[in-house]
Amino acid sequence: MEEYRITSAEQLCNLWKDVYSRKGGVDYSRLLPYYHDDIIFKDSIQELKGIDDFTAMTERLAKRSRDLEYIIHNAVMEGDLIFVEWEMVISYKKYPTSSVYGASRITLRDGKITNQRDYYDLWGDIFDNIWFLRKGYRRFMRKRFG
Repeated sequence: MEEYRITSAEQLCNLWKDVYSRKGGVDYSRLLPYYHDDIIFKDSIQELKGIDDFTAMTERLAKRSRDLEYIIHNAVMEGDLIFVEWEMVISYKKYPTSSVYGASRITLRDGKITNQRDYYDLWGDIFDNIWFLRKGYRRFMRKRFG
C-alpha cells in the first residue's frame, strides 16, 4: 500500500508536473491523494473547503482544458511550509492558449496538504494574451492602481 505523503518541494513539483498526461489529457488523480480530506484552498476566484469541493474544482479545470502544463520556476520547503513559483500554461478547448503566472503557499500536516493559497493575476495574464485587450487593461490598471 502506497503512503501518500509530501516529503520535499521537489516531490510536490513533480506531482504537479505530472497533471498533464500525454496519453489522455489533464488528470489530477495521481495528485489528489496527497491532499488532506479537510483541505482549505483559496485563490483569486474561490475559497473551497474539503476534498470533495477541491476535487470538483480540478475536474472543472480538466474538463475545460485540452491540455495543461505546470512549469515550476522556484520551490522551497521549510518545515511544513512550501512556497512554489509557477507558470500554468493552459490550452482551452474553445480559447487560445494562455499562461498564468503565480505562486502558492502550501501548508502540510503529517505530509498531507491541508492549506493551499494560490496568488496570481488571472485577468492580467489572460488579457495579455488577447492583443486587442492587452494595452487597454494595463493602462486601466496603471491609472487606477499604480
